[in-house]
Amino acid sequence: MSKIETINPANETPIATYEVMDKATAIKKVEACHAAFLDWRTKTHEERAPYLTKIADALRTHADALAELMTKEVGKLYRDGKTEVELCAQIFEYTAEHGPEELADETRTHAGGEKRGLVTYSPIGVIYSIQPWNFPLYQPVRVLAANLMAGNGCVLKHASICTGSGLKLREICIEAGLPEDLFQVVVIDHDTSDEIITHDLVRGVTMTGSDGAGSHIGSLASKHLKKTVLELGSNDAHLVLEDADIELAVKTCVMGRLFNNGETCVSAKRFVVTDKVYDAFVSAFVEQMDAIKTGDPMDEDTKLGPLSSKDQFDTVAEQVKKSLDNGATLLCGGNPTDQTGYFYPATVLGDCKPGMPAYDDEIFGPVASVIRAKDDEDAMRIANDSRYGLGGGIFCKDEDHAVKLARDHFDTGMVRINSFGAADPNMPFGGVKDSGYGREHGGFGMKEFVNVKAIFRP
Repeated sequence: MSKIETINPANETPIATYEVMDKATAIKKVEACHAAFLDWRTKTHEERAPYLTKIADALRTHADALAELMTKEVGKLYRDGKTEVELCAQIFEYTAEHGPEELADETRTHAGGEKRGLVTYSPIGVIYSIQPWNFPLYQPVRVLAANLMAGNGCVLKHASICTGSGLKLREICIEAGLPEDLFQVVVIDHDTSDEIITHDLVRGVTMTGSDGAGSHIGSLASKHLKKTVLELGSNDAHLVLEDADIELAVKTCVMGRLFNNGETCVSAKRFVVTDKVYDAFVSAFVEQMDAIKTGDPMDEDTKLGPLSSKDQFDTVAEQVKKSLDNGATLLCGGNPTDQTGYFYPATVLGDCKPGMPAYDDEIFGPVASVIRAKDDEDAMRIANDSRYGLGGGIFCKDEDHAVKLARDHFDTGMVRINSFGAADPNMPFGGVKDSGYGREHGGFGMKEFVNVKAIFRP
């Protein structure tokens, strides 16, 4: 039986070792989750809600320990970890408050309005949740909260480098009173994961990760007629239009690129700047990015911590090298020091064009790609010139113009205007194109894995 060893990316020291489950053990956890679901599904939404509220309270009680664990496992800034715990508590509370109304039975007329029809949102069973490492708590929570309220059970396969965070989340849920088998965590390899996807008791699969992994998981699930929700990352474009507030744009774009050490699917990654304001924006942007220094993620004053692993560090370094080899210009950063820990400096690449990773792909680290546009129309064209479509942003003093561009032209699931943010419990989260499909948050996530059942009454 193989093992997983987690490593602190700030100092490269081992944290813990975990046994990888064999197939039989993992399947038993799926079966136990299904057995717990059979009881859980009989509870009303109002009866389920207090469980979620108690989990929110328990998360806050353990906030310091959770944040420190996330920092140790993936290099997340400690203060960002505290913020993540609070967001997760709010998601459970939002779901507990709004779930009963969102999932309530609906009465509709049929047969010319003379008869009464009933629409119910019925739970379907075990949902298999495959989650990445960049938000060790938030990623599984946004699936778990919605599906517990819907009446489903949940089996989590977390990223191996944050195995401890996944197990700790389950421990806290049980401590808060959740039935022990309703939320399971499996520590498994990819082959066993594929077996779970195809298992008869698994009724839905949700995954956040790369588009390559999403294609494999989505294909396998669809072959077995399992519904999926896939959130597959992006290379989000933030447009700096001709009438943008440059000071606001620079400040926000630096924050948007470096949030969570640059390892966020909705990070600002491509900065498409119109010719009229290009020099002013790029000069100030590079100056502020160049001033950012890496440091101990536990230190309150640190602005940029390490990347999550050596593999992630090597991937980012290779993407930057390939972009430079293909004609990009290094405006700052790009030369990590030879030190302990997987620290990569805040980096800005100019002259980014199609055919290089800085333009085409997702760079999951603190690397900004700057692209010059002729005007506002050209900027919008460049933003949509991507296989991805998760999020994006527009900096423009004319807010009505920005809203029209966002609504009518931006080919993404989310758009921020003169701001940056990662997620909001009250707004839908998800993308289009190679960024996947389906939605979470805002009530939408609660209805992804339910049986929308029509009942015809005489």
